[in-house]
Amino acid sequence: MIWGGTFLLVQHAMTVSGPMFFVGLRFAAAAAIVALFSWRHLRELTLFEVKAGSFIGVAIMLGYGLQTVGLQSIPSSQSAFITALYVPFVPLLQWLVMGRRPGLMPSIGIMLAFTGLMLLSGPSGASLNFSPGEIATLISAVAIAAEIILISTFAGQVDVRRVTVVQLAVTAVLSFLLVVPTGEVIPDFSWLLLATALGLGAASAAIQVAMNWAQKSVSPTRATLIYAGEPVWAGIVGRMAGERLPAIALVGAGLIVVAVIVSELKTKGNMVQAQDERERKTLG
Repeated sequence: MIWGGTFLLVQHAMTVSGPMFFVGLRFAAAAAIVALFSWRHLRELTLFEVKAGSFIGVAIMLGYGLQTVGLQSIPSSQSAFITALYVPFVPLLQWLVMGRRPGLMPSIGIMLAFTGLMLLSGPSGASLNFSPGEIATLISAVAIAAEIILISTFAGQVDVRRVTVVQLAVTAVLSFLLVVPTGEVIPDFSWLLLATALGLGAASAAIQVAMNWAQKSVSPTRATLIYAGEPVWAGIVGRMAGERLPAIALVGAGLIVVAVIVSELKTKGNMVQAQDERERKTLG
């Protein structure tokens, strides 16, 4: 629910700040909050954890930076549904980069997600003529999918608290560095900007900690079903704020949510294959 509500807050913050400066401010606050509660563990930070956190930080910066750029021109609810495409994008990206062909359900999810994206984009989507804001948000979903793959790659090899601080700090630094080449103007002091950045920084820190803690006892599939509610909550918040998506866009949004759920469903064959893989690792 909190995650879904952040889209509208970011959109309001864009009235007083440029996207990269705001992302830098937001993640600097998140890094400071996590570091405050993890400072005793930071003394044991390793070079490998710095590298892992840096790679993940680059992906986060691209994901949230481009998402924030997109929020300058598209409704927050539409942004949330497009961002949710990161779930079916994970198996697609693994196939394109690592050669791991997606199974039946992820493949169906990818097709449903693509259809939903075209409907969500309105009449222009049918001709693949997406707006700049939609394109930026679509690329951000790919970056977030890359972030998830990187986190899975490094999981078990690093300390979560230390890596979280590094990835948030790298995101903040890179975002601030991009303010100059993107031509952003440093905004004047604003209580709205400061309060929003601190609030979203605290939300980002809390969400990260909650995910890392909760997924120790919640399966990835069940967790994804819960996360599929993120754009729904964003749509509810946007609706309360006066946003109105066309009927065809709502159908597309629904297809994207279905795609997220379908992508994480396991067929009987996949479950047997996964069990065999676990047994081979155990015997090995």
